[in-house]
Amino acid sequence: MARTSTSPVPPDQPPVPKHLWKVAALSGMASYLDAALIVSISVNLAIYRDSYDMGVWMAGAISAIVTGCIAVGSLVGGRLADMFGRRRVYNLDILCFALGAIVITLAPNDIVLLIGVLVAGLAAGADLPTSLAVVSDAAPAHGRARLVSFTQVMWVLGIVVVIFLGYVLSDTGMTGARVITGHLAVAALATWQLRARLKLVDEPSDQAVEEEAAAVAAAAPRGTALKNVWNRAALLPMVATFAYYVTWGIGANTFGQFGTYLLVTVSGASQTLATGINLAFLPIALVLTFVFVRIADTPWRDRLFYVFTVVQVVAFCVASLTAGALVGMLVFFVLYQISNPFAGEASYKVWSQLSLPPDTRGTTQGLTYALSRGVFAGVAFVTPALMEYSASLLLWSITLCMAASGVAGVYIVRVLIARSPDAADAPANVGVARA
Repeated sequence: MARTSTSPVPPDQPPVPKHLWKVAALSGMASYLDAALIVSISVNLAIYRDSYDMGVWMAGAISAIVTGCIAVGSLVGGRLADMFGRRRVYNLDILCFALGAIVITLAPNDIVLLIGVLVAGLAAGADLPTSLAVVSDAAPAHGRARLVSFTQVMWVLGIVVVIFLGYVLSDTGMTGARVITGHLAVAALATWQLRARLKLVDEPSDQAVEEEAAAVAAAAPRGTALKNVWNRAALLPMVATFAYYVTWGIGANTFGQFGTYLLVTVSGASQTLATGINLAFLPIALVLTFVFVRIADTPWRDRLFYVFTVVQVVAFCVASLTAGALVGMLVFFVLYQISNPFAGEASYKVWSQLSLPPDTRGTTQGLTYALSRGVFAGVAFVTPALMEYSASLLLWSITLCMAASGVAGVYIVRVLIARSPDAADAPANVGVARA
């Protein structure tokens, strides 16, 4: 019988090898830099607005461009990784991100800033599906969910670091903004060096070959051809995970990009207080994300999703009912940071890797990332103007999206993961050599 992702982990199951955690950490830097780039734009947006004399539409354009570029990068990068080798793209895109971050850091005006955002956004997008595919390829079946979900720890860490720097440097203006984005360049260059030394094996192991022989009858069509993206085995999980991620991500991305901006412009908080509020509650999310990693290969992963997706919707209802008032936002941040680790992007990452066919995993997840981030870009472009027109309308719209994501998530758990686990057990096309 095929393994299902919701079956309990046997007590005698071997632990995940230590060298695979290194792969997960280096791959997780894609999520770190993705989150850090988006949040750094959010934290620095008011500073950029004043320093470059930007209007409300220009502020929206910068946020839209970074998200749109991540979308395009995901689409192109995931496909290139499947076609020309995940290691090659894995190493190149992180270097391109570093170059973009350097341009952002040194930008003398908003035009150069946009160019840097363009380069960094494309590179960050390309790295997301590629890095997840590398982790999934290298992971044993019993540890795949834990290793993939560890990249979400890095995602939260990226937010924590940027918010912390934003808080500490909140009174330093453009100098602080440059320090924040400069650290992204340093982190990307260090990751590039470490990834270059990572020993990735191009051929599957003997065990993987044996598993392929056993799974080939039930698995999706093999090969990286585009026709294998549009068969039912790939299309159904791709559409379902996209529906979940796009509806959940509208809320998460809006608060990731405009959380500080909303607290300043709507709630009446100062720049220091706004970044402090974000920083105060983020450790909750970081600790609980580690908890999610611990349970990612057990039935509790999806059981807790049911509970916390409701908590998450309640959090957005509180924010909407109070129309962004400071007290309501404090309650929102507590509930949101508690629920997000169990009903958020970590779930999307795990579900995608457990359901998408391995040979086109980069392409298919790149598509879901790209389409979702394209939607986020459109939302980001109008968010500052909509926030100025009616914060209540914006918040209620997001609340409806979060409720829709809960419905999509329940479908994935009850139907997709329960009935279509075979793709997750197919062999990897990339291995990882022990150091």
